[in-house]
Amino acid sequence: MKFGTAAIHAGQEPDIATGAIMTPIYQTSTYVQSEPAVHKGYDYSRAGNPTRTALEKNLAALEGAKYCAAFSSGMGAIDAVIKLLKTGDHVLAGNDLYGGTYRIFVKVFEQFGLSFDFIDMSKEENVRKGIKPDTKMVWMETPTNPLLRIVDIEMIATIGREAGALTVVDNTFATPFLQRPLSLGADIVVHSATKYVGGHSDVILGAAITDDDEIAEKLYFIQKSSGAVPGPFDCFLALRGTKTLHVRMERHCENAKKVAEFLAAHPKVHHVNYPGFKFHPNHAVAAKQMSGFGGMVSFTLKNDDIDAAKKLTTLMKIFALAESLGGVESLIEHPASMTHSSLPREVRLRSGLEDTLIRLSVGIEDADDLIEDLKQALEQI
Repeated sequence: MKFGTAAIHAGQEPDIATGAIMTPIYQTSTYVQSEPAVHKGYDYSRAGNPTRTALEKNLAALEGAKYCAAFSSGMGAIDAVIKLLKTGDHVLAGNDLYGGTYRIFVKVFEQFGLSFDFIDMSKEENVRKGIKPDTKMVWMETPTNPLLRIVDIEMIATIGREAGALTVVDNTFATPFLQRPLSLGADIVVHSATKYVGGHSDVILGAAITDDDEIAEKLYFIQKSSGAVPGPFDCFLALRGTKTLHVRMERHCENAKKVAEFLAAHPKVHHVNYPGFKFHPNHAVAAKQMSGFGGMVSFTLKNDDIDAAKKLTTLMKIFALAESLGGVESLIEHPASMTHSSLPREVRLRSGLEDTLIRLSVGIEDADDLIEDLKQALEQI
């Protein structure tokens, strides 16, 4: 079954009771049993819900995996994956991460005895040097948030396997339509399904996906025990989103390419981060492991003025000034003061995240209108 067909049908069957083609919203907390401890697969909705099961089967199929555990947010999924570790374990992660990921690593899990190092993962020697005897997990984003750096998943998964460490890929920016990390050797894929998977900026949801029986068993145990599960209506909305994921991503990619080319040619723009450019670092890796370059673009201004960068974000008429990404509508944000404000400034600058960086989530509107919007705003700064 090819991707577009799986997106619409995987994990879903017409409702047995009514024939409804859409998976029903099973808005229930508990299930009647014929006798104690005898039930038809479900007993309590924290442990399982038919709407959630349909979503989990759907997302697993899209990533080419056997298992998916859905969570109430992307951070809930990250939290569960880190709970696979124990006190004394070391995690090697990229130095260009979503601010919330950095925050939960450093501010939450370090106090429980886990240790974290953040490195530039674009070069193999950096990763090999970063591995320690107690490294039990290697954490990747690719493309990264917000600098759109590319990490060679297959290369790092090989190093992780040699070290006996689990490799985890945050695949939020690429989605399974553009990139399948498990097929490249990764052990676990996580998503903020709030973003492209849901696609309509109306649901908060996360997922952890694996093809490994033992990992899946542990994730399901954590999911049930910790309780960060999504409600059935949220799962229904995410299922609605996956049905159009492939067609939306095609337009996101098409529009982002046009926007990136416009920005790269603009006299007030200093640098554009977009993996589709041949001069982009590790473009060849992106071309190898992705089927498209995604809908995200970030850039800096030539005048290196943080006030000008902030002002630009307020001058847009179509791009909305907002956090998050991956919806059908275009968004603009200033990472240093918004999504990545939890990173200390010295950490941000060390990783290359400048104060003037602007991030775009390019939606599926008409590309000419998006370019005109950027043009009129740039003329005013």
